[in-house]
Amino acid sequence: MKKTKQLGIWMDHSLAYLMEFTTKPFEIQTIIHEFHLEDKATSKLEKKTSIKNVYGYYNRIAEAIINYDKIILFGPSNTKVDFFDILSEDERFVKMKIEIKETDTMNVNQQHAFINEYFVP
Repeated sequence: MKKTKQLGIWMDHSLAYLMEFTTKPFEIQTIIHEFHLEDKATSKLEKKTSIKNVYGYYNRIAEAIINYDKIILFGPSNTKVDFFDILSEDERFVKMKIEIKETDTMNVNQQHAFINEYFVP
């Protein structure tokens, strides 16, 4: 029987922490959103660049999670919902079980505890 690969992703608009659920100590992969123009975007060119930055952020996360079976997206902002919507439209992620949970800002230990509680039956 194939072992299910499980991943927790705490994310907000500026970064994502990817943590695989295993019996070994957690390893954290960090993906940063380079959004220096996003808040100040005024011209059409700046707005297009800002949108490309957001999709680049989401694409980097998507590439990192392609081999997982079950994912929990959690964090304090709506970024996880936007990311989920993008994954839902991508056929590579159709068979992947993805769930969303609203949480507050968490430190690393709280994130680990949340993932352990979520994935332990």
